Amino acid sequence: MFYRISAGVAVCSMVLFAAPSAHASDEDFELWLNPAIAFDLDEDTAFELETAQRLRDSENGRADTYFVRAWLAQELADNVALAGAVERRINDGGSDELRTMQQLSTSHGILRTRLRLEQRFVEDRGGRMGLRLRPRLGVNVPLAERLSVKADAELFWNLRATGSGGDTGITGLRTQVGLGYALSDNLDLGLTYLRQQDFEDDGPDEVGHAPLIGLTYTF
Repeated sequence: MFYRISAGVAVCSMVLFAAPSAHASDEDFELWLNPAIAFDLDEDTAFELETAQRLRDSENGRADTYFVRAWLAQELADNVALAGAVERRINDGGSDELRTMQQLSTSHGILRTRLRLEQRFVEDRGGRMGLRLRPRLGVNVPLAERLSVKADAELFWNLRATGSGGDTGITGLRTQVGLGYALSDNLDLGLTYLRQQDFEDDGPDEVGHAPLIGLTYTF
């Protein structure tokens, strides 16, 4: 138990200290909410309806964002799951978006990995499909029967821009550290600090700091 907690603390520290950029940055405070419901279709298949409300300071140019996302997940083994989703995303001020995505998740002791591929269709971009890869590495360390600490770091890698002349390559880094608590057999609560850094070539990086409150009910 001591080993698991020590490893978790070490990874959490790396997640926090890996985030700072060598460049100047514009810092903003945000609030992210992430309620979801899920239910099992059979022993190996699950459906989840995930929503998010990301509230930002519009005076700094970052619009509030809302999305609803439907997931279908298949457990391939005890530590491997494959999932696909369709998402409708609304951005205040326009440029709403439709996304489809596929992801592979694995667990190895306290380690967690996730590889997500997104196809993005943004309004007013002429129907061009953007393609983005999002690899994520993290830990999930049990602290008590219902309590765990979690941390992860995720890169945003644009393989194809959503518009002509758009950015490609690694465009952002998201880091998270938080706690997960099972309120009951069906209800899970997550309290997380999230840092989102968007890399900018021609100016200071945009950095958002957000408490992320997640609530998932499983039928």
